[in-house]
Amino acid sequence: MIEISVVDEKPQLVAGMRRKGHYKEIARMLPALFEYALKQGAIIAGPPQYLWHEKSVEEAQKADEAGNADIEVCIPIAARIPESDDIKCYILLGGKNAQIVHKGPYEACGPAYERLFAWLGENGFKLTGPIREAYLNDPREVAPEDILTIIHAPIG
Repeated sequence: MIEISVVDEKPQLVAGMRRKGHYKEIARMLPALFEYALKQGAIIAGPPQYLWHEKSVEEAQKADEAGNADIEVCIPIAARIPESDDIKCYILLGGKNAQIVHKGPYEACGPAYERLFAWLGENGFKLTGPIREAYLNDPREVAPEDILTIIHAPIG
């Protein structure tokens, strides 16, 4: 059984970028975001994140197939950096979140999401914002089966 806990997240300053497209673009967006932030002298203050704006697994699959998924990536930073047309600084809201950890390849996290959505329904919670995936290690440095992703769902 995949464990779910409730945590209280603090607001965090992030540098982020958002666009429409296919989810595979996350793999290009995150390195571009890191490159820009580091060139601007950013101090990275936490793991990179992806914000999942679709409201269900089915909606996400349809959006990805159509190439119009709402893709937002960000990295926590210690202080504001200059912005560009594509990269903005903003506060990622905190609050009460249901949290589940997925271990394994990104494309195999479906069961974690299914369990999370079932748990939300079983416990009477509703999503109050986009789900976040925080990537705890680098897939270029660990085997696919050792990739760790924390999935946070803001709840109310």
